[in-house]
Amino acid sequence: MLPEIATALGEGEPQRVENALCELVAAVHPDLHFSLERGIRSIYAFVVSGQEDPALRPYTDAWKALAPDDTPLWEFHDSVPAVPDPTEVTVNLGPHRIGLADVRVRAQVDEEEGVVDVAVYHPLLSELTPEARTALTFLPLDATLGERLAGARLRRVETAAEAPTDGIGLLELRELIHRLAR
Repeated sequence: MLPEIATALGEGEPQRVENALCELVAAVHPDLHFSLERGIRSIYAFVVSGQEDPALRPYTDAWKALAPDDTPLWEFHDSVPAVPDPTEVTVNLGPHRIGLADVRVRAQVDEEEGVVDVAVYHPLLSELTPEARTALTFLPLDATLGERLAGARLRRVETAAEAPTDGIGLLELRELIHRLAR
């Protein structure tokens, strides 16, 4: 389906292929999620994710092992990859366009365990539905760290009702996590 998917994306009509892709991904496992994104090294990226559910890891591993090699047009991921600069990302949640550059994070490092507890704040959090608030808590972390690193290094994740006085930006959080991982 790659040529058909690329054509639909190029014409700005991804909905033409979404149902077929849903069926194909559900045939691998009904709890898997997928996304079509702008690629990091290629034009497009196809991501199949178990949202770091350990029970789904064998399915995403098997899918990735059978995926084609990356090409200039397509790259393939078995978890949500980090974006090059999350501060340049804007997400749509309901009627709100939310720039991730405004996210502030309070980070408490547990060096002994090698993990970090975080509280995520954005000025628009109070205007969002509970579901959108949860999405805006986790989405910046996955965009910044990638799904696997976030799952491995973040222990407790909370939504902050107020801006943390000792908050850091997403790029600072990425550097903190990478230092900890080293």
